[in-house]
Amino acid sequence: MQMSTSHCTVISAIAAFFLSAVLIAAAPARAAETLAPFKDDLFSKQTVLQTDDSGAFEVIDYDEMRDINGRDQIPQKRVQQKYVALGIRKAQAEETLSLDGIKLDVTRVGPAQNAAFTVIFIHGRDGDRRLGANDYSFGGNFNRLKNLVAGNGGVYYSPTVRSFDGNGVAAIAGLIRYASAQSPGRPIILSCASMGSQVCWGIARDGDSVKRLKGMVVMSGVTDPDFTKSAFYKAKLRLWFAHGSRDPVYAAANQQALFESLLKARYPTRFTLFQTGNHGTPIRMIDWRRVLNWIFAG
Repeated sequence: MQMSTSHCTVISAIAAFFLSAVLIAAAPARAAETLAPFKDDLFSKQTVLQTDDSGAFEVIDYDEMRDINGRDQIPQKRVQQKYVALGIRKAQAEETLSLDGIKLDVTRVGPAQNAAFTVIFIHGRDGDRRLGANDYSFGGNFNRLKNLVAGNGGVYYSPTVRSFDGNGVAAIAGLIRYASAQSPGRPIILSCASMGSQVCWGIARDGDSVKRLKGMVVMSGVTDPDFTKSAFYKAKLRLWFAHGSRDPVYAAANQQALFESLLKARYPTRFTLFQTGNHGTPIRMIDWRRVLNWIFAG
């Protein structure tokens, strides 16, 4: 029996309400450890070409003709409608936060307070908060992320980072403190793409931020050779890398070398390499539900 879009929206909202109640009632250490599926048939069915280190390292099949041209209505600009669910826009707001004297523009999706968990996405160079909130770009993967987070009782922030130096790190440290204050004791995951990874590495050195974090995701990022000296490393929080094998901006081999050194030290880490993938491939192809579930399980 077919159901109308309005019926599906109502059912999804009811499911999200009850799931959110369960997550918030759980102990902080166990909150949101399993996210309910969302369009897994379109985003999660990826072909694994190679796996190693008991599954910690994997190579995923990527094909531009299939995964961009075959997926997008307008290549790289507008994904086919079946990949998105726009009802989530009702939970979306544009805000300017004042964080210890720093003004930070953010797109927020989900409850402003008492969220079961928080996910923050940091864009790269020439980006802003609109990138992480765009429903149609990157194959609809941000729309999926928004639905996964808010649909499971969490809150998602996509801020505009004006610089990737100490000032940018300070702004995101303020956002982490703010999110923690709005939803005390709930997990926070920081994800960074491209040059935005410099913010992740900077936050990793900030002990005050680290004690509020559950884990990090670094996509197509720069390598931090001093990561092992950071508070994040010492806390052994979970870290997931994703990279394209043909990334012309930041070489995958450099990030993979860091991953391998962490793995040898028995650090909790994962690495997904998209075979023939370019610089933006991980943002398009990363399986957010799988990654977030792994971090929450730590």
